[in-house]
Amino acid sequence: MKKMNVIGTLLTMIFLVSACTTELENEGAPSEEMDMSIEEVEKEEPTDEETIQAQVANMSLEEKIGQLIIAGLDGTEVTSQAEALVDSYHVGGFIFFSPNLETPNQTVQLIDDVKKLNQKKDIPLFLSIDQEGGRVTRLPDLDHMKTNEEIGTTYDSDFSYQTGKLLAEQLHAYGLQVNFAPSLDINSNPQNTVIGDRAFSHNAEDVSEYGIQMMQGMQDENIITSIKHFPGHGDTHEDSHEALPVIEKTEEQLKQMELIPFQDAIDAGADMVMVAHILLPELGTDYPASMSKEVVTGLLRDEMNHDGVVITDDMTMGAIANHYGLAEASVLAIQAGVDIVLMAHGNDNIAATFEALKTAVEDGEITEERVDESVERILTLKQQYELEDTLVESVDHEKLNQAIQELYEAY
Repeated sequence: MKKMNVIGTLLTMIFLVSACTTELENEGAPSEEMDMSIEEVEKEEPTDEETIQAQVANMSLEEKIGQLIIAGLDGTEVTSQAEALVDSYHVGGFIFFSPNLETPNQTVQLIDDVKKLNQKKDIPLFLSIDQEGGRVTRLPDLDHMKTNEEIGTTYDSDFSYQTGKLLAEQLHAYGLQVNFAPSLDINSNPQNTVIGDRAFSHNAEDVSEYGIQMMQGMQDENIITSIKHFPGHGDTHEDSHEALPVIEKTEEQLKQMELIPFQDAIDAGADMVMVAHILLPELGTDYPASMSKEVVTGLLRDEMNHDGVVITDDMTMGAIANHYGLAEASVLAIQAGVDIVLMAHGNDNIAATFEALKTAVEDGEITEERVDESVERILTLKQQYELEDTLVESVDHEKLNQAIQELYEAY
């Protein structure tokens, strides 16, 4: 009896030891599995590129097409037409001109109201303007600022950098985030009527130095810049707002002058390039640069290695509107490799452009993959600058004018 009890006790002890060992082993297993799961999760964390690709994959064709358009507004307040541009045409952004902006308070109200239209959407708007300084100043009631020519001939390049920061401050004050500036055109033709004092110099190296400093001044204050007017508008007789300029230069000649500032700025990290409505027959193209695959894809992307966003100059300018249907021209621009069509005037023009691009994709004239490439670039830039449709509510334009005077007094 005792012997059996001893055996029983021993068996019980063995069983208990075995059970405890097994329990300890089991307790360790989940921890190891958890560590492995954490490692797997960390390894599987999507990159920014993968996140954007997934976002694009979940967008409708209409939403994608809308991102390829920056639209202008008619009037000084949001209308039902403006609502349609956001709700029905899903435009990726807006550009504002002086006729839209009467007073500081009205300007803030207009920009805030545009943002409110888009606040239910996942993708923020590009809110843009031509705020170059000098005679190209759109924001209301600001004191006169130096022209690029005055900056390039009178001051050092640090002054250009500080001017860029000042321009950025002005845009931020009104809730804008994209400046179609600086102009990197070279004022090489005294008969040119459209550039003139908008150029820093008649010398390519000076335009590079001052232009890049201004660009980086804005970028350092989190403003997206668009260098312009590629491949250079300085050696033209005609104003592309009225007619189609023709430049009879070879690519080698352009590389020795016009392309130098653009290449330098691209190498320095240009966000966006605006392509001009200029015809360059020596580059083997029958279309203006803004609609030319030879210029946009062949020259700008492949040879000069710009992998950022490309936007056209305003497609309603005479250089295009007097020679092409705007819808046709917009399709050709996207086929050429442009990412964004700037349609600055006329709600009907914007609607026609949207429908033409959508039809071109549905008919196979533009592949959806080509559209996706552009949308990915656009969303990448919006994410890089952490854009949000945040309301401003009020602006202190006297403070902005004081900043202008303080800059000029410091130099």
